[in-house]
Amino acid sequence: MVSTLNSPKTLKSETSFPMAIPSSSPDWSVPSINSCRKPHKVIFTQTCKNLHFLPLPCFNIPVFHVNSSSCPSPIIEEESSTNSPVIPLDLRLEDTQHYPIPDHSDKLNDFLCGVLRDPKSEELAYEYYKKAKEKQEFRPKRPMLKLLIRYLIQSEKWGLVLPVADDFKKYSVLPDSYTFSTLVSSCIRARKFKIVEGLLEISISDSKIAVLAFDSAMKGYNKLHMYGSTLSVHEKMKLAGIPLDSGCYFQTMKARHKLGDAERVVEMFNEFESRKIDSKPMILSQMYKILCESLGRSGQVFEALEYFRDMKKKGILEDSSMYSSLICSLVNIREVKLAEELYKEAQEKRMLKDPETFLKLVLIYMEEGQMEKTVEIVKEMKGTAKLKVSDCIFCAVVNGFSKRRGFDAAVKVYEELKYDGCEPGQVTYASVINAYCRVGLYYKAEVVFFEMEAKGFDKCVVAYSSIISMYGKTGRPRDAMRLVAKMKLKGCQPNTWIYNSLVDMHGRAKDLRRVEKLWKEMKRRKVAPDKVTYTSIISAYSKSKEYEMCVRFFHEYRINGGVIDGAIAGIMVGVFSKISRIDELLKLLRDMKSEGAPIDERLYVSATNAMVAKELRGKVT
Repeated sequence: MVSTLNSPKTLKSETSFPMAIPSSSPDWSVPSINSCRKPHKVIFTQTCKNLHFLPLPCFNIPVFHVNSSSCPSPIIEEESSTNSPVIPLDLRLEDTQHYPIPDHSDKLNDFLCGVLRDPKSEELAYEYYKKAKEKQEFRPKRPMLKLLIRYLIQSEKWGLVLPVADDFKKYSVLPDSYTFSTLVSSCIRARKFKIVEGLLEISISDSKIAVLAFDSAMKGYNKLHMYGSTLSVHEKMKLAGIPLDSGCYFQTMKARHKLGDAERVVEMFNEFESRKIDSKPMILSQMYKILCESLGRSGQVFEALEYFRDMKKKGILEDSSMYSSLICSLVNIREVKLAEELYKEAQEKRMLKDPETFLKLVLIYMEEGQMEKTVEIVKEMKGTAKLKVSDCIFCAVVNGFSKRRGFDAAVKVYEELKYDGCEPGQVTYASVINAYCRVGLYYKAEVVFFEMEAKGFDKCVVAYSSIISMYGKTGRPRDAMRLVAKMKLKGCQPNTWIYNSLVDMHGRAKDLRRVEKLWKEMKRRKVAPDKVTYTSIISAYSKSKEYEMCVRFFHEYRINGGVIDGAIAGIMVGVFSKISRIDELLKLLRDMKSEGAPIDERLYVSATNAMVAKELRGKVT
């Protein structure tokens, strides 16, 4: 059967014409155009929605004739002449109802598969699918559903998922379990949780598919840290009577673990073991890992250790994270000996890969005062475990030696570890610069500071503070001011410690102009002065015999809630004595007594001498 289009204005060399409607006949015929003109070349131009003939060979599409009313209809032949005009044939598929599809159910599925397999035509797939459903004999098959679901996922057409899912129930056919579980996990990644609920309800009709679907849902929710949703899916699964597999148990245990419910984790594990479900070794290992971590975090470390030993007896392979978790848990309850034994066992198996484990051991040995063991741990970390020693661990060792053995020992251990290849970071540099300054090795402190800057650690306020303080002690106020200007240029703002050092060094040099400038800068930058600031500035004015300024700053300090200590009291006793303000001196002593500040012998003698001197002056006058 041949379909024709009769129109005197059908062919024009400057325009395109619509495609004639093909019939459903399975026979192929040669296309012809009736025209008295010269043969024309016919080309097919693509638009955003073109019908591509070649990718759809799922059934025989008949070829059509286009007839003109003026002449007989010779067959169009391929001409070698280059003068033939080109007539574009624009195939716009805006009304899919004009394009027939096969009647037979099997051919319908084959046709839809052909459409879905070709990227050029897959956009039309859903429209053809809807047309196919209008035919009573149509029954979707799994291969076609697999391709259709793949298309919906890739094109992110989530609004079409539930209508297609309703067809699963209507036609009593579900995609294969892998495709269905992929659809569930894809919807969760796209945050289409309502669709997921609908899909899970549909999957209940087939327990095999349902297990994988529910497992995918729980896994997806866990990845999004939606542990409450995971537990809801688990409850729904139990209510539906669907037996859990090892994957579902694992995902539920993981959710319970993340929520800190160690008791329920143990219950789930015991239930899993009682059912004797066949499981892959990897899943079993992960389940034991979650079990041990949950028990360890809840303080039940010995129970965790028992499960760990039981796992090894069953031949289930342990991993490095299990050792790390157990060692850290043992350290937390200060079971140093057991932690040491487990550490050596893991070290022999080369299963220590977590830097946190080494840090925990360093800190516990530091607290126990076993400083040599901290150095051993660091060397084993770098040597046997082949891990980079972090700045945090390096700094912990240096600071530990500073507190336990003094700054000299801290400097030595720093140089030893650095010689062994440990790379210091910003925190370690700041600690060792302070240590060098404390032991009077100012030259080395400055060298380390320049090395620190060269590595890009040029915004550490603690390091700047140590070097500026060192410049003050060595009489280098100009170098200190240059360094402050440099740190400001780098966007690093001076803190109270730095201003204290600057005020103190310029106060000692009796440079009151600079002291006043620094004080105003602190106010402008809203850097709050502390007790050391007030002590330094009062001392500076006292050295320059500006006693009224000393009294003014002392009163301001007291109004702001400052507490009197020995340093500031010693300065003010001298100030009040020199300006003969015995009443204020007595008030100072009473305040110190009421606040519990100790009055040493030197302070007492100074105050007594001031009062005796005033009494003698009164008798003379």
